[in-house]
Amino acid sequence: MKTNIIGKQLTVYADTKVMIEKKLAKLDRYFKVEPDATVTLSRKRNVSTLEVTINAQGTLFRSEVGADSFRDALDQSIDAIERQIRKNKTRLAKRIREDAFPIEEYFPEDLEQEEELVIRTKTFPYKPMSPEEAILQMELIGHQFFVFVDDQTQATCVVYKRKDNTYGLIMPE
Repeated sequence: MKTNIIGKQLTVYADTKVMIEKKLAKLDRYFKVEPDATVTLSRKRNVSTLEVTINAQGTLFRSEVGADSFRDALDQSIDAIERQIRKNKTRLAKRIREDAFPIEEYFPEDLEQEEELVIRTKTFPYKPMSPEEAILQMELIGHQFFVFVDDQTQATCVVYKRKDNTYGLIMPE
């Protein structure tokens, strides 16, 4: 696993890097192609926060855990990512067996425009995917929405989770 370790306002020592790489190497058995992992360590108010993001061929697995030590946070993060991987494989297997489930399209009637500054910009590699795959990705990273390129129309679309636990799809005309 290609690992990138980042310390936010702290120095990451060699023994910590070795420990992180060793523990993340246990996840290699789940992937056919070597994934990229980004580990970010930070400490605020005596809480050690460890964020792990694994990009495996466009599928993102993410965990952010706060604990007393980075070792405890790493163990909890590895467990969480392992659960996500198993959940993803189970969903994929179920979807293949049952075909794809139909997704209902929701279009919001009122889009409120708020004047806010963009605080954080994220970039990520993407691959064209179906709305079902986008929902799966959204659930895996734990976000409320996911931007993707539709594999059939090549249009940029957004899936989002609604308050009533259904999903919405925003498509351009």
